[in-house]
Amino acid sequence: MNKKILALAIPSIVSNISIPLVSAVDTILMGHLSSLHLAALGIVSMIFLFLYGSINFLRMGTTGITAQAYGRKDQEGISKTLYRALFVAFVVAVLFMLFQDIILEVSFYLMNVDASYQEYAKDYFHIRIYTAPAVFMLYVLMGWFFGMQNALYPLIVMILLNVANIVFSYYFVNILDMGIEGAAYGTLIAQYVGLILAFVLLLRYRDKLHLFGLAEVLKYNELLKFLNINKDIFIRTFILTFSFAFFYSQAAKNSEETLTVMILLLQFVIWFAYTLDGFANAAESLVGRYYGARDWDNFSRVIRYLFYWGFGLTVLYMIFYATLGEFILNLYTNQTELIEQTLPFMPYVIFLPLLSFTAYIWDGVFIGMTATRAMRNITIWATVVYLGLFYLAKGYDFSYALWISFMLFFLFRGLFQTWLFFKHGKELV
Repeated sequence: MNKKILALAIPSIVSNISIPLVSAVDTILMGHLSSLHLAALGIVSMIFLFLYGSINFLRMGTTGITAQAYGRKDQEGISKTLYRALFVAFVVAVLFMLFQDIILEVSFYLMNVDASYQEYAKDYFHIRIYTAPAVFMLYVLMGWFFGMQNALYPLIVMILLNVANIVFSYYFVNILDMGIEGAAYGTLIAQYVGLILAFVLLLRYRDKLHLFGLAEVLKYNELLKFLNINKDIFIRTFILTFSFAFFYSQAAKNSEETLTVMILLLQFVIWFAYTLDGFANAAESLVGRYYGARDWDNFSRVIRYLFYWGFGLTVLYMIFYATLGEFILNLYTNQTELIEQTLPFMPYVIFLPLLSFTAYIWDGVFIGMTATRAMRNITIWATVVYLGLFYLAKGYDFSYALWISFMLFFLFRGLFQTWLFFKHGKELV
């Protein structure tokens, strides 16, 4: 079982670690220009995390449904899931691009975008919005590959995508001196490079994919079932990304200094999350496979082993943050005052992996089971607790109240998920 987990988790970890490089490279480049560039990039990146993260149900839903079809050896279901998800991805992407001006105005208002960096933020937004078709279809293709128990292809795609992002962003920003627009163009080109490669790799499955007409793919009952599963994941993901957006919005509302400190702190959250998501992705694939096959012995065993691996990785990250936290901050920015403002929060950062790792593993388990309603409800409960704690504590010290309540948000998600699973087990769905 460990070999099966690692065969999926290790490529996923390498692949997932490369994902933050898209934002990390841009953050580092802007962090060495000015605090205004960093603030603009951070706030718009949060807007895209909210917008695009809400559509990430396409990846998660596709993985769970495909993995269960794989476990049942349902070739027709495997094929139709891919086609339906790609259709939905393309339609949603077109809507995002058509209504980008409205999205921009509403987002800037809700996120309290300050006039001092608003123009930088607009420039970045209007370029990066055109990544939507590539990002959404990549969600589908990555999810489908994982559902097919293939973590290698997502790894190959993400490595090429991020190498392209580093090369193009560095060239546009540092060589052509295009500023924040250069960072946006680098990301835009990289996403489409990744999408082209993903479709090329999909051709390797052409013998296993059955062809159907559009009417068959969009058959009402089957499409409705697909959308219902993804509806709950969408609501869950929307609430989850709202929690991140609230975090950024409150930081921006307080001051530019608070915002830039929180942007740097969030990098530690992102790196751990994407690394541990390697095991969450393995959970989606293997739990979905055994759940679809009704193999309850392996179903229970894989969940137990996943938590062992998750805890081990958590300990490593706590040691890593404790010893190299300040060094990491210096990689992101060379502004001494900003680093000094961030350092007092680092002792709390060290314990973030321990508080949050169960939430990430349970997410993978619940997705594999397609226990989407439970995921939705848990995220709502945890968000209510998070907001309540923040408003109760913000009068004492705003920055610490915001950061600590945000950390506890992850803890409560994990606790609620643990309680619900042990209460219902495989009947959770």
